[in-house]
Amino acid sequence: MRKLVILGVSLFAFQASLAAAQDQPAAPEPEPAAMTASASGSARTAPERHFTGADIFDLAIAADPQISPDGRRIAYVRRQNDIMTDRAIGSIWLIDTATGQETPVTGGNGGGSAFTPRWSPDGKRLAYASTEGGGAQLWVRWIDGGEAVRLTGLPTSPSSIAWSPDGRSIAYTMLVKDAAPTFGSAPANKPEGAKWADPLEVHDLLTYRADGAGYIEPGFEKIFLVPATGGAPRQLTFGPYHDGGPLSWSRDGRTLYFGANRKPDWENDARESEIFALDVASGGITQLTDRDGPDANPVVSPDGRLIAYVGFDDKLRAYENSELYVMNPDGSGRRSLTAGWDYSVDDVAWAADGRSLYVQYDDHGETKVARIGLDGSARTVVTGLSGGGLDRPYTGGGFSVADTGAIAFTGGTPTRPAEVQLAAGGKTRMLTDLNRSLRETKALGEVRKITVASSLDGLEIEGWLTLPPGYVEGRRVPLILEIHGGPFSAYGPHFATDNQLYAAAGYAVLSSNPRGSTSYGEAFANTIDKAYPGNDYFDLISIVDRAIELGIADPDALFVTGGSGGGVLTSWIVGNTDRFKAAVTQKPVINWTSQALTADGPAFFGRYWLGAMPWENPETFWKHSPLSLVGQVKTPTMVVVGSEDYRTPVSESEQYYTALRLRGVPTALVKVPGASHGGIAARPSQSAAKASAILAWFARYRHGWAPPAAAAP
Repeated sequence: MRKLVILGVSLFAFQASLAAAQDQPAAPEPEPAAMTASASGSARTAPERHFTGADIFDLAIAADPQISPDGRRIAYVRRQNDIMTDRAIGSIWLIDTATGQETPVTGGNGGGSAFTPRWSPDGKRLAYASTEGGGAQLWVRWIDGGEAVRLTGLPTSPSSIAWSPDGRSIAYTMLVKDAAPTFGSAPANKPEGAKWADPLEVHDLLTYRADGAGYIEPGFEKIFLVPATGGAPRQLTFGPYHDGGPLSWSRDGRTLYFGANRKPDWENDARESEIFALDVASGGITQLTDRDGPDANPVVSPDGRLIAYVGFDDKLRAYENSELYVMNPDGSGRRSLTAGWDYSVDDVAWAADGRSLYVQYDDHGETKVARIGLDGSARTVVTGLSGGGLDRPYTGGGFSVADTGAIAFTGGTPTRPAEVQLAAGGKTRMLTDLNRSLRETKALGEVRKITVASSLDGLEIEGWLTLPPGYVEGRRVPLILEIHGGPFSAYGPHFATDNQLYAAAGYAVLSSNPRGSTSYGEAFANTIDKAYPGNDYFDLISIVDRAIELGIADPDALFVTGGSGGGVLTSWIVGNTDRFKAAVTQKPVINWTSQALTADGPAFFGRYWLGAMPWENPETFWKHSPLSLVGQVKTPTMVVVGSEDYRTPVSESEQYYTALRLRGVPTALVKVPGASHGGIAARPSQSAAKASAILAWFARYRHGWAPPAAAAP
C-alpha cells in the first residue's frame, strides 16, 4: 500500500508520534496491516461499529445513469474501490426497471475500467468505452444476444459518444497528437551504446500543463465517425482548435452540432465558445452563435426543429449562471428560456414531445431536476440527486430521461452514497443498494441543517452539521469547520467520507456555504467577485458561533480545514483570528501573483478573479493573498497538497509552509504522492491517510479534551 510522506516520514509513524507526544490514543485510523486484515476478514476482537479509513475500500458509488428509450432498462457506471489496486474501478451494469434485477455488462477489475454507456436509438445496443486489454477503446454490446465487440484500436481515449439517428454510425471526439516544437538538438555524434540525457522539453502553449493530465501532449481534440458494426474511423474536423463534445445529431443524420472556440486567439480567451454545425458528408463547418461568452452543449429536439444549448454573456466576472437557450437549426431565433430563473442550468435533455426540456440544477445545496417549457415555465420534477464525490459533501449527480418520461438519476442521503433511482408514474424508487454492509454494520453520524444571519450584513448562511455517532443532546463536542473549494461550488446534505471519519473521532463537522457559494442565485455567488477571500470570513465565523449557540460545539475546542478554495479561506481565517486550536489548509492559494502565473488557467485567474494581471494591479493581488497575513498567524497550521497539483501548484503550499516555519508557527508539510488537485483523495488509501493526518494534527492540540462532566449522559 502506498503511504503519504511528510517530509520523508511515514504518515502513520507521524500520526503515532503526535499521539505519543500528547500521551493520548491516536485518531481512530488503523495501521496499514490492520486495514488489510479487516478487509480480508481476519482478527479484530470485536466488530468496529464506527466508520474507519479501512471502510473506504468497501464503498461503491453509482454514476452516469442512462435509461433506455423505452424505459425498460438503465445502464449505469458502478465505481467500486478496489483494495488490491488502491483505485476506483468502473464497471457497467444493467438494471431491469420492472424487477430491479441487475446484470453486469462489463466485469471491472481484471477487465479494466468501463465508462460512458450510451444507448442506440432503438435501445437494442449499448456503446461504451473500456480499458479492457489496454488503452480506452469504443465497444458495443448487443443487449439481447449479450455479445460485445470492440470497434476501435485508438491511440487516445474516445469521449462524447453519440449514436447517429439510424444507429449505423457512432460519433466521438479524440485527441489527435501533433509533433512537439523543437529548437536545436544535442550533438549528432552519440557513440553507440552511450547513455545520454533525455532530449530537451519544449513547450509553446499558454496552458502547457493541466491538473490531472500533467504536461500536455501537443495535439487537438477532433471529431470522428466510426461504423457501429466496426470499421475504419473517419476524422471529420481538422485545424488548430479543440472541437469538443458533447455532440448532437440532426434528425436526418446529415449534421453534427458541437461547441468549440475556433478563433485564432483561443488560448487567451478561457471562456469563449460557439455552437457549430458540421456537415458529415463534406466536412463543412458553419458557425451558429456569435456572442462574447460560452455557448456549448447543443442538443437537437426530437422533431429536429430546435437546438437547445447553454451559455451566458461574458461580463468578466468569476461566476455567471448558465442559461438555457433554444435556436433554429440555422442559428436564427435565439432566445433564453431561463433568463428570469435564478439558477444555473447543467445537463439538458429534451422531453419526447419536444415541447419542454429537463435540466439539472442546484438549489440551496441540493441537486434537482426541473422541466422547463418553451414558454420559460419551470417545474421541479426530481429532488435528492447526489454523486458529487465521496470524500466531501458536494452537490452533484446525473440523470437521463426515457421517451416515456421516466427519469433515472443518482441519489443518496447524508449517510448513503449515491444509488440509482427511478422516478416514474409519480413515484420514486431506489433500485440499487451498493453499500448495504455499510448501512447494516456502521453507526454513522447524523447530519443536521443549521442557518445563521451573517454578522456582516444579515445575509442568511446555511450549513450542515455531521454529529458524532451516538451524539447525546446537550453535550458539547469539538468542532471542525470544513470549508468547500471552488469557491463557486456548494456543500449540502450528501454523504462524505471525510466528515464521517472526523465524526467517528468524536468531532462535530460543520460544512457551510458562505457567500460566493453556488445554488443561492447569481447575486449571492457574485458577492465575492474581485473580493475573494474577504467577507466570506464573517459568514464562516457566524455559523461557527451558531453551532456554539446551539449547545453542540465546544467554544474551547474549535478546528478548521478545507481544500482548494477552502484552503484559501482556512489560511485567511488563521490570519484573522486565533480562536481555532489548530488548522489544516489543503491545496490552498497563498499568493495570487504566483497562482495566476503558474496554475493551469493563466488566461482565467488574473483576469476574471482579480480583474487584472499581477503587473497591472499588484496591490489587489497582495491584498487578497493569505500570505499577506502570515505575520499575524498564531494557530498551529498543517499544509497538505498533492505532489502533482497543477491547479493550485505545490509551490503555493510550500511557500506558506516555509513562511510559517520562518515565523516559528507550528506546522508540517504533507504531500500526497502522485496526486493531482482534483485527485488528492482519488486513491482510497490516500483518502484514508489524508483524513488520518488531519485528525492526528488536531489531536495534538486537543489538550486531552473530554466532555464536560455536567454534560455526561
